Amino acid sequence: MEFSRPFSCIHHIDSATLRVHCLPSVRLVETSFVPASRPSTQPDAAPAGPAHGLAPKYRPADHESRIQAKWIAARAFHADPQRVLRGEAEPYCILIPPPNVTAALHLGHALNNTLQDILVRAHRMKGFETLWMPGTDHAGIATQAVVEKRLRQEGRLTGPLKMAMTREQFVAQVQAWKDEYEATITSQLKAMGCSCDWDRQRFTLDDVCARAVREAFFILFRDGLIYRGKRLVNWDPVSQTALADDEVEMEEVDGHFYYLRYPVVTRGAGTPVTWGELARRGYPGAHAHRSDEPAWVTVATTRPETYLGDTAVAVNPRDTRWPALNGLDVRLPLVNRIIPIIADDYVVMPAADPSAEGVDPKAKYATGFLKVTPAHDVNDYEIGRRHQLPVINVMAPDAGISDRHGWTDVGDAGIFLGLSREIARERVVAEFKSRGLLESIKPYRHSVGHSYRSHVPIEPYLSDQWYVKVTDDRMKGAALRALDSRSAGMEFFPDRYTRTYQSWHENIRDWCISRQLWWGHRIPVWWSPSESETRRAVSEAASGFPNPADGCIHVFDQRACLCVHSRTADALTKQFEDRGWVQDPDVLDTWFSSALWPLSTMGWPDPSRAARDTGIADFPSLLPAFNPTSVLCTAREIITLWVSRMVMFNRYFLPEGWPETGAGGGSTAVAFTPGAGNGPIPFHDVFIHCVIQDGEGQKMSKSLGNGVDPLDIIATHGADALRFVLCEITTQTQDVRMPVDIICPHCSRTFDPRKITIESGHTVAAPVQQCPACSKHCTTSYGLASGKARPTSDAPLAKNTSSRFDKGRNFCTKLWNAARFVMMQLDEGGGAAVDAPHPLDMRRLPLADRWMLSRLVGAIERCDAALSNYEFSVYAQALYDLLWRDFCDWYLEAIKPTVKRNLAQQCVLRAVFDAVLRLLHPVAPFVTEAIYESFARYSRDSVPGLDLPAAARQVSAAAPPLLCISGWPSASASLRDDQAETTFARVQQIIESIRQVRSQQGVEPRRKIVLHAGGETAEIIRSAGGVVESLAGLERIVPEFAADAVRFVFEGQELGLSGLREAVDASSELEMAKSALEKLEKDIAVLESRLNNPGYTSKAPPNLVAQTQAQLDQKRAESRKIRRRIGELES
Repeated sequence: MEFSRPFSCIHHIDSATLRVHCLPSVRLVETSFVPASRPSTQPDAAPAGPAHGLAPKYRPADHESRIQAKWIAARAFHADPQRVLRGEAEPYCILIPPPNVTAALHLGHALNNTLQDILVRAHRMKGFETLWMPGTDHAGIATQAVVEKRLRQEGRLTGPLKMAMTREQFVAQVQAWKDEYEATITSQLKAMGCSCDWDRQRFTLDDVCARAVREAFFILFRDGLIYRGKRLVNWDPVSQTALADDEVEMEEVDGHFYYLRYPVVTRGAGTPVTWGELARRGYPGAHAHRSDEPAWVTVATTRPETYLGDTAVAVNPRDTRWPALNGLDVRLPLVNRIIPIIADDYVVMPAADPSAEGVDPKAKYATGFLKVTPAHDVNDYEIGRRHQLPVINVMAPDAGISDRHGWTDVGDAGIFLGLSREIARERVVAEFKSRGLLESIKPYRHSVGHSYRSHVPIEPYLSDQWYVKVTDDRMKGAALRALDSRSAGMEFFPDRYTRTYQSWHENIRDWCISRQLWWGHRIPVWWSPSESETRRAVSEAASGFPNPADGCIHVFDQRACLCVHSRTADALTKQFEDRGWVQDPDVLDTWFSSALWPLSTMGWPDPSRAARDTGIADFPSLLPAFNPTSVLCTAREIITLWVSRMVMFNRYFLPEGWPETGAGGGSTAVAFTPGAGNGPIPFHDVFIHCVIQDGEGQKMSKSLGNGVDPLDIIATHGADALRFVLCEITTQTQDVRMPVDIICPHCSRTFDPRKITIESGHTVAAPVQQCPACSKHCTTSYGLASGKARPTSDAPLAKNTSSRFDKGRNFCTKLWNAARFVMMQLDEGGGAAVDAPHPLDMRRLPLADRWMLSRLVGAIERCDAALSNYEFSVYAQALYDLLWRDFCDWYLEAIKPTVKRNLAQQCVLRAVFDAVLRLLHPVAPFVTEAIYESFARYSRDSVPGLDLPAAARQVSAAAPPLLCISGWPSASASLRDDQAETTFARVQQIIESIRQVRSQQGVEPRRKIVLHAGGETAEIIRSAGGVVESLAGLERIVPEFAADAVRFVFEGQELGLSGLREAVDASSELEMAKSALEKLEKDIAVLESRLNNPGYTSKAPPNLVAQTQAQLDQKRAESRKIRRRIGELES
């Protein structure tokens, strides 16, 4: 028995504040399961007991893969949609946010999937028919980028991709990459314990999903919600593809404002205008210049290289300079293009005093003259439309200066052709300076849009693209109406993200869905080869060919395009291809297929065809059974990218009143009549979880290489430790930093890696590290991801870990040792084979048992409420309090002297521990299942009011007992015993007070001492049935005080301890008494201040005010007794 915690001599904790925070020092001994190469910081394990089947130490590697295989062999996670359709079970469905096949999963993915698995496992145990649909995403632009990068690193690709390889050759390379990483991702998810229905795994580019994409495109095309348009798009010059607005990330960058002078000329003739002429026209400030000097206007820009495409200079019509400039033009240097000066309200007026506080930053830097470049700025494009200005594109797809995309009047500006935009910027500024037209340069920090994949600044670029008309009420309106609670609407957790969702739709623009890539769903549209074919197609369409149910023809830019229905694609497209029609070369935005995820994974639009293709016979039953799904767990950055679009598509493609209006599960595509925006929501709840950041506060990213492979943590701590900590850190308020150490692959020591700052401004681990312990080198994940280092035999790839997961490992160890202790007590007490009295007389149970059952009731309620509200950190804390504090630190220690000879107590012990295992299982499935393999053989005698169902659902008859499908525990309110909890809390307080005295007096752990107590305190101690004597190390309890007794206060009553040692150090006791009095006086001052505050006494509930007064009275009484004792000691 240990007494290791420091205590003060005078203890004064009131019972109202004491609950689970009192940790006795008598505890189960913890052990470690870290690899042998790492030193253990835990005490030795308890000795092995009888044949209960549990090893002295819990080693996750000994159990995890075996248990995962056991679950899969029993098909424990397989969903049966027919049980839902027959009304035998309520459905609970989660669709996994499909991970991108770009690389292995990091901790952010582990967090997301752990939370989903906790929900799925808990609902499976509660008797729901659960479906957790797994799958992966082809991630068009991201996957193409990483494969292209790897091919270049390996020297297998040089020059432009589309000139070096055919489409088929490159797609084959990406397919090989996909196969590798899809297998990696699946193995990671299984290693984490994810209980997905693995038979139903989907891929967004597989045949089942492709059929849904073709169907959806056809319906939207036919209904006029997909169209072709020439617009300014967000262009990624590295990937050379368009991006949607929500694929652009704004980043703060250090740039400059360049002030360029444009010479003013007359309209028509183009002759220079002097300052004298402007003065005669009433131009303010013109007299400050020489009258014969050519006049100019000064534009301010952060992009001087785009001046090559300027088609106007705009002035605010309220600007006093506008009347004098009305009717004049300017001449662009080198280009010699003459462009008009126009008036537009968009132009920001310059600040009268730029240095004044509160000045608009734009006005602070503005000159009042805006260069208008419609082809290279979104706002300029709108100005150009209002004033019908020419649109001149001066850039190539790689953002280099080019005259091949609409720029014809190059003139002397040909010196810039072929330059990158960055170098062209420098050259333009130099040319303006050499001509005396550069007025000044000012530093300017501003927000610039970057590609979310290549991380380079995007370029506004004019091009023909395909769009979904999401501004239509059938899309936008349907998405907003999904929040209507009157129609069982969708709910966000936390609620603050509802506003994010609403704001996005209130300001939404049409969605650009075409991408200039090779990897992805190719756009299912065929273009006519000539004007004659266009005329023929239009004529045929008017006469009913093709059949509107099979194909649809629209005309864009004088060219006909054909979109065919997915069921008739092959036959119809061949007819047109034979006539020279060519399929559009672009692919769809990845998010188009992702938006169909709640539909495509369940076989829409043709579940019977999906059943035939996959061999999964119950495909036709999935959609009516599980759509709408229960909850979507995702991150906030894809509310717009994904959540919004799934809502739009689900509500558009399924009929109103679904699933009642479905045709018996929808055996054919015809059964699915689009709901025109009135169909069902795809999920009832949307949980937005926190984001795990690295130690620098940066989001974990595959491209930065700062992600952590969950397998690394599993290797050092175990999957359950990983899961428990991820659950614990998931609050609804803030993101989480996860500092990461490196494990040296040579000596297994951990160390903090050397950091570097890369061009993007991110801080990452340097590509190659030197271990401070063994001086050998290793390669980091950033080195591998960036291509700046390759693992070698001398510098192998290092794994990552984090000390934050130690708590999870210790928690699992605590559970394992508790299980061994429980089963040893049952074996030695004969309780494994002998039934306890039936029924149990709850009134005659010892106080500790009644307290533990009452605490269990509270824990079950707390867990249920936390999971219902997606409060994962609350759930984890409830489990920690139940297992570590209540069950191990108090209950097991309290019953240790009696349980072996008390069969009723053994019954309670078995039932409580069984319930603990079930409550823990969703977050720690491996260790609980491993324990249950041995524990299941112990009979579970019924405790009245505690329900522990044998199985929530049936699996294979040959399957062994499995905790994962056992029933969730429930407890009757009759087990709630407030009196037992209050009394036991006072017992805990007494024990803690005695331990404080023992510790401060230096009493040997094994020494038995005497407690001097009488009255109510003695009665409390007697009611505990020997618990105080056992846990506080008491020899006996007597009412009379001994002369050498050390005194302390409990609930206002003075108690004493004697027999501490030969002679008590009076000076030490005096010092401790004064320290205790000082703290008491502070507490009294706080309570007095609270009661003297009218705002508190008048507004707080009367019972709370009374409780505060009672606390004050008690502390004043304790203070008087301590003062009296101090007087005795000083005399």
